[in-house]
Amino acid sequence: DLCEHPCVHAKMASVNPFNLSDSEEEAERRPNESVDTERSPSDGAPGPPLGNPEPPTLLLSSTRTSPSGDGIAVSAAATSAMAGSADTRVSVDVIAAQLLRDQYILTALELHTELLEAGRELPRLRDYFSNPGNFERQSGTPPAKDQVLGPGGPLSKSRHVANRAGSISTLDSLDFARYSDDGNRETDERVAVLEFELRKAKETIQALRANLTQAAESEVPSQERKNFKSSPEIQEPIRPLEKRALNFLVNEYLLKNEYKLSAITFSDENDDQDFELWDDVGLNIPKPPDLLQLYRNCGTPLPSPQDTVDVSVGVDFGDFPGNCFPQDPPKKPDLSQQAEMVEELEYQISLLNNEKQSLAEQIKKLQRYEFIQWSWPALVFWRCADLVVQTLVTAFGLWCRRKLSPAFQQALLSFCRMCSDSRLGAEVSRIADSEESVMLMLGRCLPHIVPNVLLAKREELIPLILCTACLHPEPKERDQLLHILFNLIKRPDDEQRQMILTGCVAFARHVGPTRVEAELLPQCWEQINHKYPERRLLVAESCGALAPYLPKEIRSSLVLSMLQQMLTEDKADMVREAVVKSLGIIMGYIDDPDKYSQGFELMLLSLGDPSERVVSAVQQVFIPAFAAWTTELGILHTALIPSLLARIEKLLMQGEHGLDEHKLHMFLSALQSLIPPLFAVVLQNAPFTSRAKLHGDIPAIEVTRFPRPVSPLQDVATIIGSREMLSALLLLYDHQLEHEGTTGWDSLLWVVNQLLPQLIEIVGRINVTSSTCVHEFSRFFWRFCRTFGKIFTNTKVKPQFQEILRLSEENVDVSAGNDILTKATVPIYATGVLTCYNQDEDRKLLVGFLEDVMTTLSLSHAPLDSLKASFVELGANPVYHELLLTVLWYGVVHTSALVRCTAARMFELLVKGVNETLVAQRVAPALITLSSDPEISVRISTIPAFGTIMETVTQKELLERVKMQLASFLEDPQYQDQHSLHMEIIRTFGRVGPNAEPRFRDEFVLPHLHKLALANNSQAVESKRIDIATQLFEAYSALSCCFISEEVMVNHFLPGLRCLRADMEQLSPEHEVILSSMIKECEIKVENRGMADAQGSVSIASSLVGEDAKTKFLSKMGQLTTSGAMLANVFQRKK
Repeated sequence: DLCEHPCVHAKMASVNPFNLSDSEEEAERRPNESVDTERSPSDGAPGPPLGNPEPPTLLLSSTRTSPSGDGIAVSAAATSAMAGSADTRVSVDVIAAQLLRDQYILTALELHTELLEAGRELPRLRDYFSNPGNFERQSGTPPAKDQVLGPGGPLSKSRHVANRAGSISTLDSLDFARYSDDGNRETDERVAVLEFELRKAKETIQALRANLTQAAESEVPSQERKNFKSSPEIQEPIRPLEKRALNFLVNEYLLKNEYKLSAITFSDENDDQDFELWDDVGLNIPKPPDLLQLYRNCGTPLPSPQDTVDVSVGVDFGDFPGNCFPQDPPKKPDLSQQAEMVEELEYQISLLNNEKQSLAEQIKKLQRYEFIQWSWPALVFWRCADLVVQTLVTAFGLWCRRKLSPAFQQALLSFCRMCSDSRLGAEVSRIADSEESVMLMLGRCLPHIVPNVLLAKREELIPLILCTACLHPEPKERDQLLHILFNLIKRPDDEQRQMILTGCVAFARHVGPTRVEAELLPQCWEQINHKYPERRLLVAESCGALAPYLPKEIRSSLVLSMLQQMLTEDKADMVREAVVKSLGIIMGYIDDPDKYSQGFELMLLSLGDPSERVVSAVQQVFIPAFAAWTTELGILHTALIPSLLARIEKLLMQGEHGLDEHKLHMFLSALQSLIPPLFAVVLQNAPFTSRAKLHGDIPAIEVTRFPRPVSPLQDVATIIGSREMLSALLLLYDHQLEHEGTTGWDSLLWVVNQLLPQLIEIVGRINVTSSTCVHEFSRFFWRFCRTFGKIFTNTKVKPQFQEILRLSEENVDVSAGNDILTKATVPIYATGVLTCYNQDEDRKLLVGFLEDVMTTLSLSHAPLDSLKASFVELGANPVYHELLLTVLWYGVVHTSALVRCTAARMFELLVKGVNETLVAQRVAPALITLSSDPEISVRISTIPAFGTIMETVTQKELLERVKMQLASFLEDPQYQDQHSLHMEIIRTFGRVGPNAEPRFRDEFVLPHLHKLALANNSQAVESKRIDIATQLFEAYSALSCCFISEEVMVNHFLPGLRCLRADMEQLSPEHEVILSSMIKECEIKVENRGMADAQGSVSIASSLVGEDAKTKFLSKMGQLTTSGAMLANVFQRKK
């Protein structure tokens, strides 16, 4: 019998032949002692250890086959010697040196493998087995003949196996031709060794296949399998192995029956399985019949797997002819035959290396599914050894040559079914033999491949298409391939478009500007009006992506015109957004100054786009890129910014009767986007720019130094070039402003002497009552001041505003034209300039300014719109609530009743935005203090604020306090004749009643309105009676849309309406008609309520079928000039 290969035996038995613990303890005991101190002086060559001519006896865990054929046993003497010196430890390096010295190469290899798997690589063994020269030198002295062909078989002496066991590369690197002059002994020995390893490797592969198959079949846990067996009604879930087998049979059925598209789809959905190879389903499993055969035999039991066995074919060396294996006495084969045999073996090795790769991939896949738990390095090592040995499987069948006549061979091969008549057959039968022929073949085949690939996977073809389009010699074929690329996917999504764009850029880099213009741009032009927006989006994005690779003339003419056309004509927002971004990229590469005017018009056109996403793209990409170009041209502050300012001024002049706030926002947003590049121009053209140095200690820029940019392109550091350079320039900038001044600093002087005065003048012309305009300009000045810095703001911006806002009573004279404090300059200065920095001195300055404005406006009897605008803008930010309450408390305790009245009215604006805690702790006490003011006008001024509290606050205690205060105004005898107080209360009730708490409305508002209406019937002064009646009419009109209970309706709402109608009969017959209709509808609802008690409340306006009640009612109220007959129909039910 052949002896077993030691490596294979050790691997399958999992026996560690060496006791490595000794060396581990020794290594721990002597950490500083090198384990390689006993290495042979010759690098990698075996030899005795230095200083130890008598190496210790090796201790092996089991008897092994020695290279000389004798078994190595553990001698009693050695055992007793080791037992006697228990403290003596033998290091692994000493063992390795002894093995190499005595030429126990296989044992040394096994030791090396075990150490590698344990993660303890030994340098001596590594160097030895990685050096092919060791094996060439040993092979130069082949063993004796009796060692190869002994009585135990041709390989009973396995010494020669060591010559190839080091590594696969060592075996392949041997030159067997060098031994041809020494007889044919080396070739014979090589054949014998390979034949032996073939048999052992086949056994290993069979065992591995069985283990893998068993692991795959046991995927379902045993506990679950027991549950399925105990409950037959529960179907056991499909196992991975069963699923893969069924998938293979289904795919095979689809292909056989011409369901090609279904087969493609099915294969695509199971992309983890190879449907061309049954072994991919599971190793060592016989293939079952196809689906049709299974269906036909469904009633016939199939043979069970237990009836089948795996068999392997062995080789009986006695059956070989004499010229294959030498006998004793040996016959020397022919030299040419031996050379041919070696050539065939090497060819088969190269073929089976491919199988090695596929099996390695399969093992990786199985490991991912956790079918096996073996370590990957060990699996690769043994698989490599198996694959090398398998190369002989086919070789044995090729050694015997047949001698047939050429005519017979040709006639025999004619029975092979081959087709070369069709296009595909011609391509298959013609193998490309050069790079150019490969490109030609791909150009012919790709147009036929693409339509048959699933849409969801067509992006996988992009590299192939691009490579072919780049290298194909025929322009017509290249054009066709690029056409396929742009039409590859019907409606490409974001990821697919990015892939195509990446390919286009790679193509452009490879072929250069000329071919990009001639080949890629026409594809874009063809699809500029495609019906699918995704395809037009691809065109828009391609223009930007290809901009750096186009000729500059084409970039500023054809591409710019294409994008302008798409911006004007395309209806899809996402396409126009992409167009704007591509235009920004074009602006970053354009170098024709004549195109400035066209770029400016494109900016205005895109800013006026109705889509917010397009406008956002303009601010983030186009304007920064356009500003960078104008900076290079030197016209940012001489042409671009003045042009925008001129358009804003023109808009304000045209908007005296109605300002187009959308256009104002558009121009201001563009101007705001130009602040960072303007500041960069100021820094780059400063007197100190040449002194800026990057070396040395440069402090980091504070995070809050600049406003957060809406785009990286608006980051000043990006515009300058780096944060280090910006930091160095900022240090010099602040020092220049604080100590040296602005002499010779033209760009900054333009900002101070021309830009700022023009902006302040524009601010004074906007409508102060437009909260939108005030907010837009406030944000602009805030970003402007934060960008240019605190020193610039304190020394350049604030003085110019303070010069205009001279706070004195003489300056507030509307008739004389001195009305600057009543304009938008006040809120914009307060909210846009004074709030830039939030330190104590800045807050004190803001508080003082607001107090002065409130005092000045109050004492001048001027409109309070500018102060109200300041409170509204600041009140939107909770940070300033305490500050505003401080300003108002200043007004509460002011000596002038006019200032106290103003403070009381400002509380109404502040209540809605302040949290309830501040309202209860700060606002309510201040209002109660003012409600007991000696001046009646001050008390009356608190009523709107009290009403707002009732409308917005939910704290019951606070609501009761406010309710008591309002009740004192209504029920105290001293206020019975206060006409202005009654007017303010009725107006407040009409404003807050619909939104107030229902209980407050039913128990307080409506009863007191009824009393006021009743008292007005007896009012002697007709003018006061008309004023009260008009206010009552408006209040009842607003409250009529509320849900009112039946009791309140009968006791207060209807009586109050009847009293009001009595006044209107004499004072305004047109109002009397509407009131009569309201009363009639209320009475009908009360009658219906008696028949349908289930309804808890009623809305008077519910009778207005098909329209919103309040809208229709108020619209009819605005038509009081029409005849009474028409007004009588306002509240009639629609027929």
